[in-house]
Amino acid sequence: MTEDLNGRVVVVTGGGGGIGSEIVAQLVRSGAEVIAAGRTEEELEGVRSAHGVRGLVFDVSDEDGVEAALAGLDLYGLVNCAGFGGLVAPFVDAGADMFDRVMSVNARGTFLATKYAARSMIRVGRGGSIVNISSQAGLVALEGHASYAASKAAVDGMTRVAALELGPHGIRVNSVNPTVVMTPMSASYWGQPEIEQPFLAAMPLGRWATEADIAAPVVFLLGDGARMITGVSLPVDGGYTAR
Repeated sequence: MTEDLNGRVVVVTGGGGGIGSEIVAQLVRSGAEVIAAGRTEEELEGVRSAHGVRGLVFDVSDEDGVEAALAGLDLYGLVNCAGFGGLVAPFVDAGADMFDRVMSVNARGTFLATKYAARSMIRVGRGGSIVNISSQAGLVALEGHASYAASKAAVDGMTRVAALELGPHGIRVNSVNPTVVMTPMSASYWGQPEIEQPFLAAMPLGRWATEADIAAPVVFLLGDGARMITGVSLPVDGGYTAR
Protein backbone atom coordinates (compact mmCIF):
# COMPACT_ATOMS: atom_id res chain seq x y z
CA MET A 1 0.00 0.00 0.00
CA THR A 2 1.10 3.58 -0.64
CA GLU A 3 2.30 5.49 2.38
CA ASP A 4 2.22 8.94 0.82
CA LEU A 5 -1.15 9.75 2.40
CA ASN A 6 0.28 10.15 5.89
CA GLY A 7 -1.71 12.75 7.78
CA ARG A 8 -3.78 13.81 4.78
CA VAL A 9 -7.47 14.34 5.54
CA VAL A 10 -9.79 12.31 3.30
CA VAL A 11 -13.59 12.18 3.51
CA VAL A 12 -15.30 8.99 2.33
CA THR A 13 -19.03 9.36 1.75
CA GLY A 14 -20.95 6.13 2.14
CA GLY A 15 -18.15 5.18 4.51
CA GLY A 16 -20.27 2.72 6.44
CA GLY A 17 -21.17 0.57 3.43
CA GLY A 18 -19.37 -2.50 2.15
CA ILE A 19 -17.14 -0.79 -0.42
CA GLY A 20 -16.94 2.41 1.62
CA SER A 21 -15.76 0.69 4.78
CA GLU A 22 -13.09 -1.21 2.84
CA ILE A 23 -11.88 2.07 1.32
CA VAL A 24 -11.72 3.51 4.83
CA ALA A 25 -9.74 0.49 6.04
CA GLN A 26 -7.19 0.70 3.24
CA LEU A 27 -6.81 4.46 3.63
CA VAL A 28 -6.18 4.06 7.35
CA ARG A 29 -3.46 1.51 6.59
CA SER A 30 -1.97 4.04 4.16
CA GLY A 31 -1.70 6.62 6.92
CA ALA A 32 -4.54 8.95 5.89
CA GLU A 33 -6.64 10.79 8.44
CA VAL A 34 -10.02 9.43 7.39
CA ILE A 35 -13.46 10.88 8.01
CA ALA A 36 -16.23 8.37 7.29
CA ALA A 37 -19.45 10.08 6.27
CA GLY A 38 -22.96 8.64 6.28
CA ARG A 39 -26.61 9.56 6.67
CA THR A 40 -26.90 8.41 10.29
CA GLU A 41 -24.69 7.68 13.29
CA GLU A 42 -25.92 4.07 13.19
CA GLU A 43 -24.56 3.63 9.66
CA LEU A 44 -21.11 4.60 10.85
CA GLU A 45 -20.90 2.67 14.13
CA GLY A 46 -19.15 -0.35 12.66
CA VAL A 47 -16.50 1.47 10.64
CA ARG A 48 -15.77 3.92 13.45
CA SER A 49 -15.25 1.20 16.04
CA ALA A 50 -13.26 -1.00 13.66
CA HIS A 51 -10.83 1.67 12.48
CA GLY A 52 -11.00 4.49 15.02
CA VAL A 53 -11.95 7.07 12.43
CA ARG A 54 -14.04 10.19 12.86
CA GLY A 55 -17.66 10.07 11.72
CA LEU A 56 -19.52 12.81 9.91
CA VAL A 57 -23.30 12.68 9.45
CA PHE A 58 -24.99 14.36 6.50
CA ASP A 59 -27.24 13.56 3.53
CA VAL A 60 -25.32 13.93 0.27
CA SER A 61 -28.44 15.14 -1.54
CA ASP A 62 -29.03 18.04 0.92
CA GLU A 63 -26.97 21.04 -0.19
CA ASP A 64 -27.16 22.93 3.09
CA GLY A 65 -26.11 19.83 5.00
CA VAL A 66 -23.21 19.08 2.66
CA GLU A 67 -21.96 22.65 2.80
CA ALA A 68 -22.13 22.78 6.59
CA ALA A 69 -20.35 19.44 6.97
CA LEU A 70 -17.47 20.08 4.56
CA ALA A 71 -16.86 23.81 4.60
CA GLY A 72 -14.76 23.88 7.78
CA LEU A 73 -12.52 20.91 6.95
CA ASP A 74 -8.95 21.25 5.68
CA LEU A 75 -9.27 18.54 3.07
CA TYR A 76 -6.79 16.78 0.85
CA GLY A 77 -9.12 14.15 -0.55
CA LEU A 78 -12.70 13.05 -1.15
CA VAL A 79 -14.13 9.69 -2.14
CA ASN A 80 -17.70 9.90 -3.41
CA CYS A 81 -18.84 6.41 -2.48
CA ALA A 82 -22.40 7.10 -1.30
CA GLY A 83 -24.74 5.44 -3.78
CA PHE A 84 -28.15 3.96 -4.40
CA GLY A 85 -28.82 1.17 -6.88
CA GLY A 86 -32.56 1.56 -7.29
CA LEU A 87 -34.51 -1.26 -8.89
CA VAL A 88 -33.66 -3.32 -11.94
CA ALA A 89 -36.53 -2.80 -14.37
CA PRO A 90 -37.10 -2.55 -18.13
CA PHE A 91 -36.99 0.99 -19.49
CA VAL A 92 -40.71 0.99 -20.30
CA ASP A 93 -41.59 -0.08 -16.75
CA ALA A 94 -39.10 2.02 -14.78
CA GLY A 95 -40.66 4.49 -12.37
CA ALA A 96 -39.90 8.20 -12.52
CA ASP A 97 -39.86 8.45 -8.72
CA MET A 98 -37.18 5.77 -8.53
CA PHE A 99 -35.23 7.50 -11.31
CA ASP A 100 -35.31 10.75 -9.33
CA ARG A 101 -34.17 9.01 -6.15
CA VAL A 102 -31.24 7.30 -7.88
CA MET A 103 -30.17 10.55 -9.52
CA SER A 104 -30.52 12.45 -6.25
CA VAL A 105 -28.02 10.24 -4.43
CA ASN A 106 -25.61 9.21 -7.19
CA ALA A 107 -25.47 12.30 -9.40
CA ARG A 108 -26.63 15.18 -7.18
CA GLY A 109 -24.76 13.76 -4.20
CA THR A 110 -21.52 13.52 -6.14
CA PHE A 111 -22.01 17.03 -7.50
CA LEU A 112 -22.62 18.59 -4.08
CA ALA A 113 -19.85 16.77 -2.21
CA THR A 114 -17.36 17.59 -4.97
CA LYS A 115 -18.44 21.24 -5.06
CA TYR A 116 -17.91 21.86 -1.35
CA ALA A 117 -14.90 19.59 -0.89
CA ALA A 118 -13.19 21.36 -3.79
CA ARG A 119 -13.83 24.73 -2.15
CA SER A 120 -12.04 23.47 0.95
CA MET A 121 -9.13 22.13 -1.07
CA ILE A 122 -8.77 25.41 -2.97
CA ARG A 123 -8.83 27.34 0.31
CA VAL A 124 -6.11 25.11 1.80
CA GLY A 125 -4.04 25.60 -1.36
CA ARG A 126 -2.16 22.29 -1.37
CA GLY A 127 -3.93 20.52 -4.21
CA GLY A 128 -5.68 17.22 -3.60
CA SER A 129 -7.49 14.31 -5.14
CA ILE A 130 -11.13 13.35 -5.62
CA VAL A 131 -12.21 9.84 -6.58
CA ASN A 132 -15.78 9.10 -7.64
CA ILE A 133 -17.20 5.60 -7.41
CA SER A 134 -18.97 5.18 -10.72
CA SER A 135 -19.87 1.88 -12.42
CA GLN A 136 -19.38 -0.20 -15.53
CA ALA A 137 -23.03 0.75 -16.12
CA GLY A 138 -21.79 4.23 -16.96
CA LEU A 139 -19.63 2.79 -19.75
CA VAL A 140 -21.71 0.00 -21.32
CA ALA A 141 -25.42 -0.79 -21.51
CA LEU A 142 -26.83 -3.22 -18.95
CA GLU A 143 -30.44 -4.31 -19.32
CA GLY A 144 -32.80 -2.97 -16.68
CA HIS A 145 -30.35 -0.32 -15.45
CA ALA A 146 -31.64 2.86 -17.12
CA SER A 147 -31.77 4.96 -13.95
CA TYR A 148 -28.51 3.64 -12.52
CA ALA A 149 -26.71 3.98 -15.86
CA ALA A 150 -27.90 7.54 -16.26
CA SER A 151 -26.67 8.46 -12.79
CA LYS A 152 -23.26 6.90 -13.30
CA ALA A 153 -22.81 8.38 -16.77
CA ALA A 154 -23.50 11.72 -15.08
CA VAL A 155 -20.79 10.95 -12.52
CA ASP A 156 -18.28 10.22 -15.29
CA GLY A 157 -19.21 13.44 -17.08
CA MET A 158 -18.78 15.48 -13.90
CA THR A 159 -15.45 13.76 -13.29
CA ARG A 160 -14.08 15.07 -16.58
CA VAL A 161 -15.44 18.60 -16.10
CA ALA A 162 -14.14 18.79 -12.52
CA ALA A 163 -10.73 17.52 -13.65
CA LEU A 164 -10.60 20.27 -16.26
CA GLU A 165 -11.66 23.05 -13.90
CA LEU A 166 -9.78 21.98 -10.77
CA GLY A 167 -6.51 20.97 -12.42
CA PRO A 168 -5.08 24.50 -12.20
CA HIS A 169 -5.50 24.25 -8.42
CA GLY A 170 -3.50 21.00 -8.34
CA ILE A 171 -6.65 18.95 -7.67
CA ARG A 172 -7.03 15.70 -9.58
CA VAL A 173 -10.45 14.11 -10.20
CA ASN A 174 -10.96 10.53 -11.38
CA SER A 175 -13.63 7.84 -11.42
CA VAL A 176 -13.41 4.15 -10.63
CA ASN A 177 -15.97 2.08 -12.55
CA PRO A 178 -16.50 -1.28 -10.84
CA THR A 179 -18.26 -4.38 -12.02
CA VAL A 180 -20.63 -6.12 -9.61
CA VAL A 181 -19.48 -6.75 -6.06
CA MET A 182 -21.46 -9.80 -4.97
CA THR A 183 -23.10 -8.64 -1.77
CA PRO A 184 -26.31 -10.17 -0.36
CA MET A 185 -28.23 -7.26 -1.90
CA SER A 186 -26.74 -7.64 -5.37
CA ALA A 187 -27.14 -11.42 -5.23
CA SER A 188 -30.92 -11.05 -5.43
CA TYR A 189 -30.47 -10.06 -9.08
CA TRP A 190 -26.96 -10.94 -10.22
CA GLY A 191 -26.96 -14.26 -8.38
CA GLN A 192 -29.73 -15.67 -10.56
CA PRO A 193 -28.12 -18.41 -12.69
CA GLU A 194 -29.66 -17.15 -15.93
CA ILE A 195 -28.08 -13.75 -15.31
CA GLU A 196 -24.85 -14.67 -13.52
CA GLN A 197 -23.60 -17.33 -15.92
CA PRO A 198 -23.73 -15.39 -19.22
CA PHE A 199 -22.42 -12.24 -17.52
CA LEU A 200 -19.36 -13.96 -16.08
CA ALA A 201 -18.84 -15.81 -19.35
CA ALA A 202 -18.52 -12.44 -21.09
CA MET A 203 -15.93 -11.23 -18.56
CA PRO A 204 -12.31 -12.21 -19.34
CA LEU A 205 -11.43 -12.73 -15.66
CA GLY A 206 -14.72 -14.54 -15.05
CA ARG A 207 -15.37 -13.59 -11.41
CA TRP A 208 -17.17 -11.01 -9.35
CA ALA A 209 -15.20 -8.18 -7.78
CA THR A 210 -14.54 -7.93 -4.05
CA GLU A 211 -14.64 -4.78 -1.96
CA ALA A 212 -10.84 -4.91 -1.73
CA ASP A 213 -10.58 -5.03 -5.54
CA ILE A 214 -12.39 -1.69 -5.70
CA ALA A 215 -10.70 0.00 -2.74
CA ALA A 216 -7.10 -0.57 -3.88
CA PRO A 217 -7.29 1.52 -7.08
CA VAL A 218 -9.16 4.23 -5.16
CA VAL A 219 -6.26 4.50 -2.71
CA PHE A 220 -3.80 4.54 -5.61
CA LEU A 221 -5.65 7.38 -7.34
CA LEU A 222 -5.63 9.40 -4.13
CA GLY A 223 -1.87 9.05 -3.74
CA ASP A 224 1.14 10.72 -5.32
CA GLY A 225 1.82 7.72 -7.53
CA ALA A 226 -1.13 8.89 -9.61
CA ARG A 227 -0.06 12.54 -9.67
CA MET A 228 -0.30 12.72 -13.50
CA ILE A 229 -3.66 10.94 -13.72
CA THR A 230 -6.80 13.05 -13.87
CA GLY A 231 -10.08 13.01 -15.78
CA VAL A 232 -9.99 9.21 -16.10
CA SER A 233 -12.83 6.70 -15.76
CA LEU A 234 -11.01 3.52 -14.72
CA PRO A 235 -12.87 0.24 -15.30
CA VAL A 236 -12.33 -2.25 -12.49
CA ASP A 237 -14.44 -4.90 -14.13
CA GLY A 238 -12.39 -7.96 -14.98
CA GLY A 239 -12.20 -6.82 -18.59
CA TYR A 240 -15.97 -6.77 -19.19
CA THR A 241 -15.98 -3.37 -20.92
CA ALA A 242 -12.99 -4.31 -23.08
CA ARG A 243 -15.15 -6.55 -25.27
